This record gives sequence, structure tokens and C-alpha cells, in this order.
Amino acid sequence: MMMSYGTFVFALDSAAFLQLQRQTSWRHATSERVGARPVSQFLGPGDDTVELSGLIAPELTGTRASLDTLRQLAADGEPLPLVDGAGVVYGPYLLLTVNETASLFFEDGTPRRIEFQLSLRRADDITPETAA
Repeated sequence: MMMSYGTFVFALDSAAFLQLQRQTSWRHATSERVGARPVSQFLGPGDDTVELSGLIAPELTGTRASLDTLRQLAADGEPLPLVDGAGVVYGPYLLLTVNETASLFFEDGTPRRIEFQLSLRRADDITPETAA
């Protein structure tokens, strides 16, 4: 297992990703001051996004149905846990986009190569401390 998103497992027999890019940001509010540089105030964490890109070659590795499964998970609209193969829990994430590029087609139009890109964004649950 390379990683799991909810019940979906990224692996050679489903959909193997070749690259993972994670971007984390923090929020700062800025106030203008007369005769001085603007002052910033830390507001807390911003977006935490993960981009996965990979390749499915149905003859060798992965299945086209894997992308349909991911689309269904995204359509449910619920954040799901993202966990890597080493057991590191990234937290709850929403699957925002699934991009698919098919190429090298058989005579019947079936692709031999499918590249995909997934965009996920962290979706923290509201806790009693933050709701008050």
C-alpha cells in the first residue's frame, strides 16, 4: 500500500501515484500604519493541499475503474482520512478534482495509458473548542 484515502487504497493493482506534492499555508492579516511598514497578525493555519499524479496502464498496473471509485468518493462530499503507507495520518481531506488523460489507444478506443491528477484539500472538523 502506498497510501489510502478513506476506503480506497493506492497500490500497483489499483492506481499507483508517481508524485505527491503537499502545500501548507498559514494566514496573516495585515494592517496599514501611517509612517511605518504594515503590521501583520498571525491568524492560524491556512489551506493544506495535496496533489497526487500517477499512471494507470491497465495491461500492466492499475485499473480504469479505480478512477471511477475515486470520483464516487468525491461525489459523496465527505472528508476522508488520508494515510500514507508508513502509517502517517495526514488528516481528513476532501477530494476536489480528478483529472484523467488517456492515450495510446487500442482499435476499440480502450486506452493503454491513463495519466491522472488528484487535488485534495484538508477539511478539519469543527471541535468544541473552535465552535465556542
